[in-house]
Amino acid sequence: MDPVTKFSLTLQILGLTLCALSLLCSAFTFQDYSDALGKSILFFEGQRSGRLPPNQQLTWRGNSGLSDGSSYHVDLVGGYYDAGDNVKFGLPMAFTTTLLSWSVIEFGSSMQNHLENAKAAIRWGTDYLLKASTATPGALYVQVGDPNMDHHCWERPEDMDTPRNVYKVSTQNPGSDVAAETAAALAAASVVFKDSDPSYSTKLLKTAMKVFDFADKYRGSYSDSLNSVVCPFYCSYSGYLDELLWGASWLHRASQNSSYLAYIQSNGHILGADDDDYSFSWDDKRAGTKVLLSKGFLEKNTQEFQLYKAHSDNYICSLIPGSSSFQAQYTAGGLFYKASESNLQYVTTTAFLLLTYAKYLSSNGGVATCGSSTVKAENLIALAKKQVDYILGDNPAKMSYMVGFGERYPQHVHHRGSSLPSIHAHPDHIACNDGFQYLYSRSPNPNVLTGAILGGPDNRDNFADDRNNYQQSEPATYINAPFVGAVAFFSSKTTTN
Repeated sequence: MDPVTKFSLTLQILGLTLCALSLLCSAFTFQDYSDALGKSILFFEGQRSGRLPPNQQLTWRGNSGLSDGSSYHVDLVGGYYDAGDNVKFGLPMAFTTTLLSWSVIEFGSSMQNHLENAKAAIRWGTDYLLKASTATPGALYVQVGDPNMDHHCWERPEDMDTPRNVYKVSTQNPGSDVAAETAAALAAASVVFKDSDPSYSTKLLKTAMKVFDFADKYRGSYSDSLNSVVCPFYCSYSGYLDELLWGASWLHRASQNSSYLAYIQSNGHILGADDDDYSFSWDDKRAGTKVLLSKGFLEKNTQEFQLYKAHSDNYICSLIPGSSSFQAQYTAGGLFYKASESNLQYVTTTAFLLLTYAKYLSSNGGVATCGSSTVKAENLIALAKKQVDYILGDNPAKMSYMVGFGERYPQHVHHRGSSLPSIHAHPDHIACNDGFQYLYSRSPNPNVLTGAILGGPDNRDNFADDRNNYQQSEPATYINAPFVGAVAFFSSKTTTN
């Protein structure tokens, strides 16, 4: 980043900090944030697979994948399509569920009348993950659909006639990464449902423990076991060690069982406790794990977790313009920029971690230490707010990157169900190749995928509203999941709490 841009950003952050808590300088009101929160949750209804419930609000969708798993004599109906296609990928689905749960755990008290919908979105994920975890002893089902075949078609999920192959990891063909992430999802969700549905919460936690034991005992990457079925789509590039520490951390949080603390202490150094990593995603859990475990030190002074607080500081300081260890890249418009493909996934996870860490710091008046300087919780809130506001339309293009929010938002979303005529408007089957006319059409999507956050603009703040440019125009569940928590924080009139 050139010095002028860096100096400009530093001034922006300083200015934002002065008004972050009052929202007096905000482009958006509390009600705007609440509206965005409701829509960010509603998006998950557009991604549902299986038999839709009577209270389905995105009514242009229909039932789909009702025989998933049947040819393998297992019930794998339900769950979520990851993005704009019709495949159910286990690793991003589990990560989505973990992050939705973490959003509710930290910021559910700010969700008000949106809380039940958020919990329903979590349960839609966990109901499926429970099936996938318990259908066959010694195995975890991690995918439904052949992505190579699926991507050769442009079909509504309701019309699918591509192979619904089922893939699993097992004791012979391990997948510690996807299994440990599934354990994390079930454990985190067990916290969400602990008071409102204790029996369901207990089932989630017990299953999480079994799945984690499976992940830990039979070690290996699912990318090696399943190869071209998951790669290059959701290859586990970071390996599986980060997921083992992440899964153990969530089991510690959910169960308060001392054995998980012992596991973290004994294995943390091998599993990446000493590594600094500067992004958080469906693939790499290290930064998220550090922040999650720092809570124990900041709120309970658990000395075993002091290391994680120090590494959380390193992560946070890398994001703060002007700090001695600043290394993040921001666009001229102030957007955190990590990758040319689906960049907003990194923006939403970053905003979420900034706010969560700010909450943990505020619990005891703590600060993040950046060399000889310190950064306060309000600085983190200000930077997170800049990212949230940018997504919602406070950016150079004056474009909201959440579909259906604001006056101007993308019309050509890379999403099969949204871009093809609804099954209700056009009941006749639209075959595999016949759908491509809609992919290449210049007409707006006929079905509004309300709440979907897309891949987003490039490093020059430019966005091509082009359905065929999937790098920028495709939504994904794991982009929205952490945003639910982040925007919930700003929807509350008591954001200083």
